Amino acid sequence: MSRKRILIFGLCMWFVGFQMDFAFAQAPKAGVDTLRILTYNVHHCNPPGKTIIDVPAIINVVKQSNASIVALQEIDVNTSRSGKELNEAEAIAKACGMYFCFGKALDYAGGGYGVAILSKFPISEVQCYNLPKDAKPQSEQRVLLTAKLSLSDKKQIRFASTHLDVESAENRALQINEIIKIKKAGGNKVPFLIGGDFNDTPNSLVINLLDKDFQRSCLDCEPTVPQDIPNQTIDFIAFEKRLIKKIVVVKHTVIEDTYASDHRPVYAELLYR
Repeated sequence: MSRKRILIFGLCMWFVGFQMDFAFAQAPKAGVDTLRILTYNVHHCNPPGKTIIDVPAIINVVKQSNASIVALQEIDVNTSRSGKELNEAEAIAKACGMYFCFGKALDYAGGGYGVAILSKFPISEVQCYNLPKDAKPQSEQRVLLTAKLSLSDKKQIRFASTHLDVESAENRALQINEIIKIKKAGGNKVPFLIGGDFNDTPNSLVINLLDKDFQRSCLDCEPTVPQDIPNQTIDFIAFEKRLIKKIVVVKHTVIEDTYASDHRPVYAELLYR
């Protein structure tokens, strides 16, 4: 074989080896989980400007997102407003083949109103915390709902859904500080992630407080409200900052649904090792 042919053969073998190494690097690695997270303020399944309750519209959004973990806000359970026989969290979860839990913020119209968590992973250790509102006590009660999700026998996360005060920035500051306190009280054994309607925008006091302890899935975040022509970003997905080396955000998007709710849903895909 000539020297030229030997050189060409060597280069070809190097290229094949490089391609194999590259493909191996891109392949999913053992011990890495994909977390497909959706947060969605569903406006009690009432499309804006309509006088109907359209649970199937919300179900369609959740299904189309292919989320494995969902934080819902403004959920009705057995209310006269949405249906005395209707548990919205349960109906959405069952249609999507997910586990669920509900956190009641207040009694409303003969039933309950609050937040929910849906999950493809088994749920345990559900806790619902009342958040403070001392700065404006007449404001609506807000809660933090948390649950342990079992990704496997040996791997769990703690996921939370919340909806902060819409009227009082001072209450929102109290509430985000309480959420950080609750997160810290849980220790570092189980990673803590959260989705919710924070009713505040990036660079506000409240989101700056969130950013001290949490990493949001977006840096330059798209607007989420109002749903038709959004101009404010108030819905976020985040994970505690100590997980920065363990979690990689591979996708963040605001889903362009303009019918089902007065918010657009936020979706993030995270790789967790």
